[in-house]
Amino acid sequence: MKEDFINEVMEGMLSNLDNMQMTQLERVLKQVLLHYDLTESDQERSASNSVILLDRFISAKRIEGCSEKTLDYYQNTINAMLSTLDKHTCRITTEDIRTYLMRYQEEHGSSRITIDNIRRILSSFYSWLEDEDYIVKSPVRRIHKVKTASSIKETYSDEDLEKMRDNCTELRDLAMIDMLASTGMRVGEMVLLNQEDIDFSERECVVFGKGDKERMVYFDARTKLHLQEYLNSRSDDNPALFVTLRAPYERIKIGGIEHRLREMGKRLDINKVHPHKFRRTLATMAIDKGMPIEQLQQLLGHQRIDTTMKYAMVKQSNVKTAHRKYIG
Repeated sequence: MKEDFINEVMEGMLSNLDNMQMTQLERVLKQVLLHYDLTESDQERSASNSVILLDRFISAKRIEGCSEKTLDYYQNTINAMLSTLDKHTCRITTEDIRTYLMRYQEEHGSSRITIDNIRRILSSFYSWLEDEDYIVKSPVRRIHKVKTASSIKETYSDEDLEKMRDNCTELRDLAMIDMLASTGMRVGEMVLLNQEDIDFSERECVVFGKGDKERMVYFDARTKLHLQEYLNSRSDDNPALFVTLRAPYERIKIGGIEHRLREMGKRLDINKVHPHKFRRTLATMAIDKGMPIEQLQQLLGHQRIDTTMKYAMVKQSNVKTAHRKYIG
């Protein structure tokens, strides 16, 4: 307790004293506190409880518009760190967090991307504590971004897409594949769509993206025809655009779509079939055909353009053609 008290006083005076004065202050504090027994009352312990601070942080993020899924991820990640270190939030040091990240990676065999995600969340939490004056300086400031190897993400080939379309045994599955492939929407956005959201005359619909932000997406003529065929074949009265194949015909969930696509990929021997790969494929195709990156950013609903660049993989053959055209 005495050591924590000294550290808090020292941290608070960092910007006011030079090194010699800081050393003198530390010496005086240690001498004076030898004659005192510092204990934390129940009231103080309750007021400064780590759980309270975490709840306030989550509430702040909820007001900013973070989804419940994101908030759960934040809360679980920070809780795991607090439980492991078993120290008050405001007394956790940079070395504590470095040790925690190192041990977490060793125990769970986590990738560098996972460790950097944890670091990023802890950084957000402690930056908020600093902004709200609960602490003087975030202990995560000196922990830099974890370097990760860049890998080229796979996309579907034209043959893969046609193979999936040709082997659909249900109109619903065909319509879903076309919808994902032609709009580039997230699977989470697609499952929220209702039939009334679709404008067939303009071949467009409004989706709610991350942070409940609305944006317009567009689909092609083939998707329009297959979607109309699917809707005309239905006998249920569920307003959802896509429903389960059997009664009581409930709105299909993300897990249901992922499972259906995964099974199709195994049956057709197509590597890594999942909904997000359609989004990456559309982005790559759009860049490949000359779509301005700013327009693609709006189409995909990205807040930052560098996120869009990560999605879009330029074909090497086009790089070669461009080099011959502009350079040699």
